[in-house]
Amino acid sequence: MYKTILVPVDIDEEELTKKALSHAVMLAKLADAKLHLFHALPDASAFMSAYSFGIKEFENEAVVKADEKLHLLVSTIDLPPEKLSHSISFGIPRDEVLELAQEIEADLIVIGSRRPNVKTYLLGSNAAAIVRHAQTTVLVVR
Repeated sequence: MYKTILVPVDIDEEELTKKALSHAVMLAKLADAKLHLFHALPDASAFMSAYSFGIKEFENEAVVKADEKLHLLVSTIDLPPEKLSHSISFGIPRDEVLELAQEIEADLIVIGSRRPNVKTYLLGSNAAAIVRHAQTTVLVVR
């Protein structure tokens, strides 16, 4: 059925992450699939373009903190360690998720989404953008 399941998570959105992760873990157990958690960090240069110094230090600190949170999240998942992996990158979440899905040959993306509100109707959500552009199956969990 599935071999590799990609789960984009927002480490600062605990409720949204829990919902998507519970579905992904269940599917991974049923299919004996690998589970890959992914978190996209905003591009530091977008925030610090006026301050060219300190960008690398800012990025390094952000990666370390995100990695700690992802490790903690991974440690709560009831799957064998060889079935779990995670990664972090800087960039636009939609683009990074779609690129990683191809790179790791994910055959399912499980992503959490909130009920639409005015902001998402005007700007769109990451989940909606991933659904529109993904070349693989996407499960949106609400």
